[in-house]
Amino acid sequence: MVNSMRQRSLNEWLSSLPACLLLLAVVIFSTSSDIHNRILKVGQSLWDGYYELRYDPVLPQCDRNPDIEAELQKRLAASDEEDDLGLDLFEAEPVNPEVIRQSLQNAQQACEQKFQTYERTVDRITPGVKAYRAVELFLGDLIALGLTSQRFILAVLVIICAATATFTRHHIALRPVDTRLDHTVSAVLQTVANLMLFASAWSFRELSHHSGGDIPIAKDILHWIWIGGFLLIAAISAYHIARIPRDLPSGGSIGKALLSVPLYTTMCLISGTYFMLHGHVAGVGIYLDKMMDLSDMFLNVGLYVWIGMMVKQTRLAHLVFEALKPWKMPPEMLAIVALAVTALPTAYTGASGIFVIAAGAVIYNELRMAGARRQLALATTAMSGSMGVVLRPCLLVVIIAYLNREVTTDQLFDWGYKVFFLTLALFALVSLTIGRQSKLTLAPAGEAFPQMSRALRALLPYVLIIAGVILFYHWVLDVKLNEFSAPRILPVMMLAILLYEHIITRKEKGEERKTVENSIRSATNETTTHIGALLFLMGLSVSIGGVIERAELMEMFPTTFSSVWTVMALLVVLLVIIGMVMDPYGAVILVSATIAHVAYANGVDPVHFWMVTLVAFELGYLSPPVALNHLLTRQVVGEDEVRKSVLTEGSFYKRHEKIVMPLIVMGSALLIVAFVPLMVGYS
Repeated sequence: MVNSMRQRSLNEWLSSLPACLLLLAVVIFSTSSDIHNRILKVGQSLWDGYYELRYDPVLPQCDRNPDIEAELQKRLAASDEEDDLGLDLFEAEPVNPEVIRQSLQNAQQACEQKFQTYERTVDRITPGVKAYRAVELFLGDLIALGLTSQRFILAVLVIICAATATFTRHHIALRPVDTRLDHTVSAVLQTVANLMLFASAWSFRELSHHSGGDIPIAKDILHWIWIGGFLLIAAISAYHIARIPRDLPSGGSIGKALLSVPLYTTMCLISGTYFMLHGHVAGVGIYLDKMMDLSDMFLNVGLYVWIGMMVKQTRLAHLVFEALKPWKMPPEMLAIVALAVTALPTAYTGASGIFVIAAGAVIYNELRMAGARRQLALATTAMSGSMGVVLRPCLLVVIIAYLNREVTTDQLFDWGYKVFFLTLALFALVSLTIGRQSKLTLAPAGEAFPQMSRALRALLPYVLIIAGVILFYHWVLDVKLNEFSAPRILPVMMLAILLYEHIITRKEKGEERKTVENSIRSATNETTTHIGALLFLMGLSVSIGGVIERAELMEMFPTTFSSVWTVMALLVVLLVIIGMVMDPYGAVILVSATIAHVAYANGVDPVHFWMVTLVAFELGYLSPPVALNHLLTRQVVGEDEVRKSVLTEGSFYKRHEKIVMPLIVMGSALLIVAFVPLMVGYS
């Protein structure tokens, strides 16, 4: 361990190690909440009324043994004095001594009950209770710290990871940097965009301080984190202007160079320019700050990416494909199985882009090792996250139901299963007909089953570990695995698997076995750049949504239509375009606030509308010119693999299969989901 720590690079000390600690802090804080809730329940079962024993009781301040007769005479004398001075301006009933005496006796009884409760509580606070509640209160304070620090953790994580992605040139762009001109144009525009972010964050702070209200210290600290962070990222991109990589050739064109500019830069330049022209420099900073209101959701995005990178460090996916290998499936059939298997993990991650980042490299590599051609493997990887976004317990669907009272999660998930099987069937149809390039043959069952059984034995320990973690959380912490608990349970599950692999792995071919620390370090190194690229892109897409909202572009969309078919056709086009330029969470918020009610008012059933929206978004993420899921696929599998997939011979479909196949599948699914229900009178 000591040697491993010494071998860390400067980048790991400054970037991946802090990011790892921040992600671990999120898991610890969220898990401590589960532990605390369980401790409270156990405390209540051990000591009835434990909630009263959590703090030392306060000694009652009333008189336990008052002289009632003396107090009665005192009050009667005071009443007579008021009458003599004429202070009673209204005629009132004569004072009844018995009423006053009864009131004093009632007060004495209430005071006695307070003292008895105090004494019983004091007697029940035994040394065991004190020790137990010390642990419980410590965890309570830890949870409070975690809740108050979520915003700071997210802000620092975004800055660290975005700075790392900038330094390593890992931001998401339409095409890679191939020439010196590409590098220079990209670096210059990134510097301008980052300075815009710095100016916007500074203006937002000044605007907050001049608004007249008191600014909480926590809010001011966040302002300074953004200001300092954006200045750091701007400095890194400015450094790149002067430091052109020597291995880049000369040449290139401005048109191609502009395509090498990261998408977040383009979004920032568009939104920043819009807000500056309207005299609202703080606009982008304000919309970026809205990420803080959903800090738990964006932190979960980071955790899911980290989980995916840890999966990549394990043999789990490889063993799953090894269990399928005895059947000797043709590549097209294996791709179908891969999409079906990845649907459930996608449902837990909540968005296709997140899943592609988290597990895309694993899927691509395993498909290639199983014999799939590059074009098919790239198409399958890009689509790997598109199938499960409609399945339970996808967080995106939960957010839709939360923002739109016209639908429920049960309704959406019921439709979701139908959409899932439809999309999978369409993929199977396209891949086995248009895209088939091999014979549809399988190994004999008598040959495949024994080999598959032996391969499945290697998966048994993994199944037991996964089941053990799930049961531990369920029985010990009373937490079930669902869309809310998955971000904090799955990292623990992956750490347990990494520990298992470390224990059972032996030296092979003279190579040292990989330690848990090495696996976590490798996973976090990849996680850091991916989080920076993805969260920066998601944050700037929120600002683009702000531009669309403030420019009232949605107001140009008609509000009344003569036919439900017309409104559905326009909705399909608009929703696909939104899916091209915005992340799913920001897009759902925008659609909920704008065009959803237009659809409802024109006869489109709410459940039908949101199913169309989800499929349209997925088509948007697969559609050029942006094709975000393809960009993320390139990000995780590497530029070399994408370049090697380029074909110059064969049919148009064969040469562009990685783009055309997903478009045919998701486009067909969208048309069916959008218009077939209208034919049968659903809407």
